[in-house]
Amino acid sequence: MGHAESKFQAANIAVLTVSDTRTEENDTSGRYLAEQLQEAGHKLADKQIVIDDMYKIRAVVSQWIADETIQAILITGGTGFTSRDSTPEALKPLFDKEVEGFGELFRMVSFEEIGTSTIQSRAVAGFANHTVIFAMPGSTGACRTGWTKIIKQQLDASHRPCNFMPHLTV
Repeated sequence: MGHAESKFQAANIAVLTVSDTRTEENDTSGRYLAEQLQEAGHKLADKQIVIDDMYKIRAVVSQWIADETIQAILITGGTGFTSRDSTPEALKPLFDKEVEGFGELFRMVSFEEIGTSTIQSRAVAGFANHTVIFAMPGSTGACRTGWTKIIKQQLDASHRPCNFMPHLTV
């Protein structure tokens, strides 16, 4: 799984912030993800903010997974338990395959930082049309955890023993 490539290759990555209150000016989590992916050598394909509405989330993500130039999608927000949080519900019908290990690992590494509060995270990931999608909580700290401890390595073709790069559209 994932052994074909051994050198880093830049991916085209879209960032979606799901929030009823964030704007471009105060979207610290979306900005963090956009900056980090570019610092890692990837390309920011698109960045949007959408309100926490299952159908609006699904519409943006559907557009991106239909775009063969976008290889990965990073989503921040909408993964909690409020009545408006609907990111997992928006994404799961779109997944061809769910990456269950992402949510499990995200909660495990988050436990080191926030203790048992991590059980309130519904972080999810999956593949849709050869595009990998990661959804994390809306806090910048959660995005930092997800990016630095999991996602950055999985979007690096040189990461061993395996990574997601061979599975993405090019």
